[in-house]
Amino acid sequence: MDGRRVVVGSLLVATVATAGSLYYSLGLGLYPCELCWYQRILMYPLVVVLGYARLTDWPDVHRVVLPLAMPGLAVALYHSYFQLQPAAACSVGGCGGVQLRVLGLSIPNQSALAFALIVAGMGLAWRRYRRSPG
Repeated sequence: MDGRRVVVGSLLVATVATAGSLYYSLGLGLYPCELCWYQRILMYPLVVVLGYARLTDWPDVHRVVLPLAMPGLAVALYHSYFQLQPAAACSVGGCGGVQLRVLGLSIPNQSALAFALIVAGMGLAWRRYRRSPG
């Protein structure tokens, strides 16, 4: 699999994650907590950056994506851990509460999975682009 396909896969993951978060809040009426907002702030630009990378065949896209995706993964993992704590709460909303599960994954778990797939994809894309001729 070449780097271009990995970028397309990462773009698909970021797009689904962004659309999913919007559906959860606008479609289902779930209120995003403070930690969810941080994850959104780090995920939403990835759609634009990865879309641009796909259109322009930008081999160094990982230099922009990883500084967004890695902190996003850290926040999502912290949020997932936070949900395991009894009576956890943050300043806005209920960061510790599980509002919804899809296939057994809470919303922060889904976010962590998306960020992890993007981080892994960017590592793979970097290796593929680095090895490809020209």
